[in-house]
Amino acid sequence: MLETVHGVGVLGVEGYIVRVEADVTSGLPSFSTVGLGDSAVREGRDRVASAIRNSGYRFPIDRVTVNLAPADVRKEGAGFDLPIALGLLSATGQVQSRLLERIVVVGELALDGSTRRVNGVLPMALAAARAGFGGIIVPSANGVEAGAVSSLEVLPAASLAGAVRILEGGPPDIADPIPTTAPLSGGRESLADVRGQEVVKRALEVAAAGGHNALLIGPPGVGKTMLARRLSAILPRLGEEEAIVATTIHSVAGLTVRRGLLAERPFRAPHHTVSPAGLVGGGSVPRPGEVSLAHGGVLFLDELPEFRRDALEALRQPIEEGRVTITRSMMTVSFPAEFMLVASMNPCPCGNLGHPLRVCRCAPSAVRRYLSRVSGPLMDRIDIQVHVAPPALDALEGPSPADDTSAVRGRVLRARRAQLRRAAESGAGTNARVPPRAVLAAARVEGPAMALLKQVVAELGLSARAFHKVVRIARTIADLEGAETVGTAHMGEAVQYRGLDRLLTGEGQPRLAGRRG
Repeated sequence: MLETVHGVGVLGVEGYIVRVEADVTSGLPSFSTVGLGDSAVREGRDRVASAIRNSGYRFPIDRVTVNLAPADVRKEGAGFDLPIALGLLSATGQVQSRLLERIVVVGELALDGSTRRVNGVLPMALAAARAGFGGIIVPSANGVEAGAVSSLEVLPAASLAGAVRILEGGPPDIADPIPTTAPLSGGRESLADVRGQEVVKRALEVAAAGGHNALLIGPPGVGKTMLARRLSAILPRLGEEEAIVATTIHSVAGLTVRRGLLAERPFRAPHHTVSPAGLVGGGSVPRPGEVSLAHGGVLFLDELPEFRRDALEALRQPIEEGRVTITRSMMTVSFPAEFMLVASMNPCPCGNLGHPLRVCRCAPSAVRRYLSRVSGPLMDRIDIQVHVAPPALDALEGPSPADDTSAVRGRVLRARRAQLRRAAESGAGTNARVPPRAVLAAARVEGPAMALLKQVVAELGLSARAFHKVVRIARTIADLEGAETVGTAHMGEAVQYRGLDRLLTGEGQPRLAGRRG
């Protein structure tokens, strides 16, 4: 007898419906799975057989063929165990239910018949809702995650027997009690923890308000990493649509254990040994990389020149397009990757170049080689470049600043609301994402401010991309002040955030006090 159960697969971060066809006919006992399944799918026959027997049902001693359609799309993972098992029970008459026509089924089976969580349940549930199904049977451990799709009835099942009970009209099991929203870390860190560095704090406020990429450069121990890690505290929380997209990516990567829908913006800080595939995504079956896991949030690269050159160069396309497209011989997948890039680096190998007290002993050629590890095209894509100087001792001993995190975050939220009001005209949410053709129209730059910018571009030799980035930054500064147009004061501050262009191209380096040899 032939029975069809609807399952769901995931390609990239998108789910698609899979028809699980189970055919039981007389003949020599055998179990074959066709439909381009990976090893986890093929090994499922042993898990399914044991789960059926240990749940008190009869496994057919006949010729069993399971087809996963469409047959030309690769299937992977153990999430097809439960639909295969229910298909076999229905094909052998042990389960009779018309509910199978209206729901999809997802889940891995243990040998004792219990269900285990699977990755990617949220995109699976979204695919089921788009396809018009009314419900989805998922493992109890995935119940809260699937519940983020409000238009779909979620039916948690703790075991194969529980799934059968649901099909026969019984109640579903209780989903594992995990929070519906959860931050990505233990709590928000406060800007008040950082003493001094008011210029850098202002630069991070501008970056957060407009979604701009930022580079912090300075000697070791001045607070670059500490400042960058507190950027998340002044960013607005994820909106509903942003949270679903971010959670979908984390779900595919298997990072939603003990979490429901994400609330805080992601903060990813990969080690400098990360490979290009680990950073932007890849693999024989493409998986999202760090840039996609940081979608909607912050990607922090500490000690930027220590990262592999090919990994850094792979960032150029995602920074510009907000997506990563990976092509393999049998598939092409696309991952969202709209993130804020925040990086830190020392000014030289020893880190003391330009330090007011310490002596830099690096040869000029060593400094140039060190700085050249970050290519000009990548540096051109970083909006804000800030020098982080050692804080004064008085600032370290003084009280915490009155302008605390909540006040800064309030200004950031107001600036972002102003950008959203212009979104209908530009087609983007933040100033950093305004299309190039609409930058000048959206910025509304006054004549004197534009004259100042042209003068700076001529003196520094900035590229057309850098020109637009300064305009975007100036527009963000104006938004923070509630101004309708960009004036010379706004443009002057924005220009200061490109002050490292000469240093990073080997021109105008600070005097190396105390150099020896």
